[in-house]
Formats: sequence, C-alpha cells, structure tokens
Amino acid sequence: MSDVYVVGHKAPDTDSVCSAIVYAELKGYNSARAGELNDETKFVLNKFGFKEPELLENVEGKKLVLVDHNESSQRVCGEDSSMVIEIIDHHKFNFVNNTPIYILNEPLGSTCTILAKHYMDKIKDKPKLAGLLLSALLSDTVIFKSPTTTEEDKKIAQELAKIAGIDDINAFGIEIKKVQGSIIGKPIDSVVKKDYKDFDFGGKKVGIGQTEILDINEAYDRKNEIIKFIEELKNSGGYEMVAFAATDIMKEGSELFFAGDPGIIEKAFGKKPEGNSLWLPGVMSRKKQIAPPLEKAFKS
Repeated sequence: MSDVYVVGHKAPDTDSVCSAIVYAELKGYNSARAGELNDETKFVLNKFGFKEPELLENVEGKKLVLVDHNESSQRVCGEDSSMVIEIIDHHKFNFVNNTPIYILNEPLGSTCTILAKHYMDKIKDKPKLAGLLLSALLSDTVIFKSPTTTEEDKKIAQELAKIAGIDDINAFGIEIKKVQGSIIGKPIDSVVKKDYKDFDFGGKKVGIGQTEILDINEAYDRKNEIIKFIEELKNSGGYEMVAFAATDIMKEGSELFFAGDPGIIEKAFGKKPEGNSLWLPGVMSRKKQIAPPLEKAFKS
C-alpha cells in the first residue's frame, strides 16, 4: 500500500475532497480528508458512487500531497512541511520548505479545474471521475458566478459534462447547491465553521467562514446567534478578527458578519458597517474579494 496520502484543507469543501479523490485515483495514492464532510460533498460522492476518504488525524510516517491549500494554518500537518512532497492548488502561496517539491499552481476557479486540464487524457474514459471534477468546479465557482471563474473553467466544464453525461450544467450546479442552500435548523457552529479558514495577516490571526444560501433572510433571522458565536470564537481562539460571509447565490452578494475592529472592515471594503455586519453586493469569493482586502487593511 502506498505511503502517500492526498489531502485537502481543514473544514473540507467539495473541491478539496474531490481533488484528493481524483488525484489519488490517477496516481495510485491514498485519498484522505482533514475533517468532517459537509452535506454538499456527501451528496456529490454518493451521486457518483465514491466512499468518504479516510480521516487523516496522524501524519507520522506518511508522505503528503496537498490539494486546494498550502498555508500552514489550513494544513493537517500544521507548521511541519517536511512530509509534503507535492502541492496542487489555485490559491495564493504562503509555503516554505527546505527541499524542492513538485508544485502545480494556476489561477483557475477550482483545483479540480487544474486536474482536469492536466489529466484530461486519463479522465476522458472515466465518467465518475469527470462527475466529481465537474461538481467541484461548479461548487467552487458558484456555478460560474464567482469572480474567480475563468473562460478556461467554463471550457473544461463543458468537456467534463460530456464525459460525465450531464446534459444541463446549470441545472446540475443548482442541484448541488440546493443541498447546502439552507441554514434553517442547523447548529450555528456548523453553519459558521462549515467552510472556515484561518489566515495570518501581518502577524494577526484572522478567521473567515463562508456559507452559500439561496435566501439571505435566513442569515438575517439568525444574526444575533451568528454574532454571538463569532465573538465567542474570537475571544477563545486568540483571533484579531473573525468574519463570516453569508453568500446569497441568487442575489449575488454577501452579508459579512464580523467580530473585531469595525475600522478594519471600513478600511477593507470602503463602507461603514451597521453594527456587526454589512452587505457587500457582488461579493461571492472569500479568496478573491474578502481575504485580500482584509489582509491589505491589517497590513496598512
């Protein structure tokens, strides 16, 4: 059995899990996950007949391929990068290593787009793998509505859909998003931490969570719960700020709730928040539209 494990980031999303499964299948490695799967990812795996990857809690004696992430705060191995042998990612880089390793990094809408681009010849006769890749691509680009979407994502999605036997890409994307499209009745910690990442902005620890919903009023109805939870998280976790974006994929914008200095929020987004939140029209991407302005505000 291979001693190489392909693993995505903590609080795994569909792109991190599907890219781990596909790359492991192509290379003969082991696929792994760094946390519990969300409902959307479970739906996708079930649809295409894949089991949940192994939960990787102990990395001792293992070689790691990191997919969909590279920063230490998001890695299952933390600050120790000695066991990392490859990285495949579409995020900005903040990785230090003492030895050369294979790195594939491209500014595309998902890590699965990168894999499809470079391994299409091996995927063209594997409809189930193509289905995973297409699902993750649509999830990460929010059905092509995210500003991270490129023309290459759209082109590759068409190729994957043909292989996977998906006739209507948009309808398939909506089917995927509907699985996670409501926060009614869900524990508030699972809502905020479902897709959550820690960042180091100029030596300041900042946590940013995000969820995609079909009706922003669901978030407004739970505003007090959300604010209370992220304030407690900020105080207990040693954060300078904790932010949570409730992204309405139909209205194409996000309500950004935060615990921390409102001046940082105003500096980052050019709008004075009302209380502990503000509406950001057109903001769909944490990677491209939320984290960068916050990082700039903390460093300026």
